[in-house]
Formats: sequence, structure tokens, C-alpha cells
Amino acid sequence: MALLEVNNLALSFAGLHVIKELEFSVEEGSIASLIGPNGAGKTSVFNCLTGFYRPTAGTIIFNGKSIIHKKPYKITRQGMARTFQNLRLFKSMTVLENVMSGMHCRSSAGPIGAILRTGAQQKEEAEINEFCERCLDFVGLLAVKDRIASNLAYGDQRRVEWARALATQPKLLLLDEPAAGLNHVEKQQLIGLIKRIRDQLGITIFLIEHDMGLVMKVSEKITVIDYGEKIAQGNADEIQNNSKVIEAYLGKEEDEIV
Repeated sequence: MALLEVNNLALSFAGLHVIKELEFSVEEGSIASLIGPNGAGKTSVFNCLTGFYRPTAGTIIFNGKSIIHKKPYKITRQGMARTFQNLRLFKSMTVLENVMSGMHCRSSAGPIGAILRTGAQQKEEAEINEFCERCLDFVGLLAVKDRIASNLAYGDQRRVEWARALATQPKLLLLDEPAAGLNHVEKQQLIGLIKRIRDQLGITIFLIEHDMGLVMKVSEKITVIDYGEKIAQGNADEIQNNSKVIEAYLGKEEDEIV
């Protein structure tokens, strides 16, 4: 069953067609990837899915409901979370505070309760604190929960972002270049983490990634785009041997001189 269905998606800026009649789906409980050369429109697709861009045309159905033109916070509340290619942490806040900020969309006590410190607000805050600590434990950062986020190594700051995304309690997690800036060991740990998020938490994963080794190891379904258009879709073996994909990444070979 498809958790996410995209049909005839189009996006234009001042007459420039960034995405062209794009169609794909992400099955519930799967790990899927969106790949393509630099400038292919991958992040623009993510921005359309999460409400940061307003598509020119097309439909986006998430968990059986249309999310087209909905605001980002409403899409997050419906169960879609994302990370970004560039770190977007609150660097002067602690690791735990950063993760707790991800649960804003799930809190219900409101500003009055926070000001008056009502019993309901204090109970909710304790529950949020406990849940966020579990998220940090899952990504291996519970021991540094009270450290200032900017003082962590880059790879650990990435993990804080993943924990914050998990704190939104998503059904679908979008990862934008999760391996960017990671060393070999950290990339291997990321592969394990992605699989654990799906297998242990039951969260569907959809990622953009330039590291083809990582993509081929974790993805059950891969969609390839070039200049905003889908050129291929399939499993790792099918994509690796697809002539259109090879051409998009490597370019056309010069005609041989006979």
C-alpha cells in the first residue's frame, strides 16, 4: 500500500520548469530513494512534499489525504518529517532542547498553561522530556543530552537532527543528503540507523543521497530524475544497469571513429 503518491507534479519558477509531470509512490514500511545528478530537482521535490514550495500542478497524497498547498507545520502534524542537507540546529540550545523542539507540533498545553505552569502542562512537559530522551537513546546520544548542540562533532550534530525528526512521531521520514559530510565509519553507522528506524520503529524512509554505495545498500525502490523528469524507477540492480541512468550521470559517449 502506498503511503505517499505523487502524480503529474510540476513546479516552475519564472517560466523555468524545475519539475515536469513527475510521478512516483513510496510504499508503507519501505526504504526508498530519490536520486539524480546535481540540479536534477531532488530537493525541490522534497520542498513540494513538505509545503515549502507550492507546486504549479499535480497531486500529492499522503496517508490517503491530499497535502497539496498545505503549510509545512500541518504536513508535519499529519506525520511527515524531514531533515535538511545543511544543519538547522538551535546551536545555543542543548541537545535535548533541540530534540524537544521537534515535539512542538504534538504539544497541547498551550502558552497559557506554560506561563501558569499548570498541572497538565507540567505532566505534558515530563512526557515530552521522556520521549525525547528515548529518541536520543535510539540514535546513540543520550549521554550528551545536556551539552550545547554546537559543541558536538559534525556527525553527532547530524544525529541530533535525526532525533528531532523522530520526536515529531512521523509515519514518513524524509532524509535530505543524510550522509553529507560523514566519514566512512559514520556512513556505515547511518546505514544501520536507517534500517533500525524502519525495522524497529515502523517508520517509512524516503531519502535523497549522492552516495550511491549507501543508496544501493539501503533502498528497496529507487526513483531517478534528470532535469525534473523521471527517467527510471526500480530496485538497485535495475537502476545500476539502466542505460538512461548511466547516461544521466556519465553523459553520452562520443561517437566512435570508424
